[in-house]
Amino acid sequence: MSASRRSGTTDELGPEEPEPDGADLLAALLDGMDAALCAFDADGVVTHWNREAERVLGWSAEEAVGRHGFAGWAVRPADAEEVQGRLLASMHAPGRQVNEFALLTKDGGRVLVRTQSAAVRGPDGKPAGVYCAFSEVHAQIDLERSIALSEALFEDAAWGVVLVDADLRPAVVNGHAARAMGTGRTAALGRPLGDLIGQGVEELESALAHVLAEGPPPSPTEVWVTLRRPGEAGGRAERRCWRSGFVRLASPLAEEPVPLGVGWLFQDVTESKQTEQEAAQLRFRSQQLHRAARAAAECENPAEAATVHLDFALAGFADHAVIDLVASEEPLRLVRSAATPSGAPGPSLLVSRGALPVRYAEGHPALQCVERAGSVRAAAEGGVVRGDWAQDRQWPEGTVYALCAVLRSRGRTVGVVTFLRGASRVGFERGDAVYAESVAVRIAGAVDLAWALAAER
Repeated sequence: MSASRRSGTTDELGPEEPEPDGADLLAALLDGMDAALCAFDADGVVTHWNREAERVLGWSAEEAVGRHGFAGWAVRPADAEEVQGRLLASMHAPGRQVNEFALLTKDGGRVLVRTQSAAVRGPDGKPAGVYCAFSEVHAQIDLERSIALSEALFEDAAWGVVLVDADLRPAVVNGHAARAMGTGRTAALGRPLGDLIGQGVEELESALAHVLAEGPPPSPTEVWVTLRRPGEAGGRAERRCWRSGFVRLASPLAEEPVPLGVGWLFQDVTESKQTEQEAAQLRFRSQQLHRAARAAAECENPAEAATVHLDFALAGFADHAVIDLVASEEPLRLVRSAATPSGAPGPSLLVSRGALPVRYAEGHPALQCVERAGSVRAAAEGGVVRGDWAQDRQWPEGTVYALCAVLRSRGRTVGVVTFLRGASRVGFERGDAVYAESVAVRIAGAVDLAWALAAER
């Protein structure tokens, strides 16, 4: 069906393959447009009408082309003069004119459309007519809302928004996401995520690849990552928790869905997650102290009760521990009383060395702890196993972090308990020292009781 008036004849270049003339090409272009389009000559007669216009209003090209304006068929009589006047006024106005009209469909319904009209110039430069592109207002509003939403997400959103291409590289980054990653909006574009994120990048890239292949997960995902800070030696990272949502982006113009990338939205929930973890940790440690007290109460030997407290404290807290008791104050000498196995994990064992002191060098954390009557933390440089650092301090091989808590009972220092961690754990923090001191109080009471009973004997 023709979408326009045609004139002229087709020039044949061969007996079987005629070349289409300009009218055929124009009709094909008009019918392939996604927007409804019609055109009027200088007298207001419809000269072009494409398939999208037929879909919106129901009038075919044969019914529309040749009519004078919209009066009597595509617009109410009361509105015909105003609509005609606005459309034809576009011939003498600069640029495009935007209007909204209520047009009639072939079945008698009304459709509110938004039109963009502009003058069509003849060879002499004078107005020869008007073309008018129109679409249903609700469709136009939906498009504008989508564009406005995209702009708002990338300008004012209170969470990070990143568009990742099919190669898993950022294509668009909003300001919030750039600040969260510690980089600029343009500096992150096109770079591998591994340049911005340290630990956790594999999990994140796996999630993005899954979304590209299978679609988004049904619920948000919490991803722990570390951020590489530029200019810091070794790319030192900061651990963060991002609650992330993903959507797959597909081209609406392709016949089959073609993934363009992934929309990644995330919010930093590190503080709330850390608060949850600290609360759970506090509950667990309180339960361990309670269980240890009940178990120690059943021990006939107070020294054995001390090791019970030590074993319950180790769960989730440290890899190894040792108890050193004060043998003499001047000079200060410490004697090993109990220790966890240095090889395979197991319960703490009492050590029988008589009065032989542990050969601690001057400035050893355990000696400092006794002298200060307070907790002391120590760590290998960089938090990694280095040479004989642990061996020089009489600690099991592989030790990287240490926390010494003083054992005090009845106003005097009876020894020190040392908790040890390997490189797979993080260093001891202030909250860990508080817990260690709570355990030390119970161990000190058991040790003091053991000494009192020994003195009676």
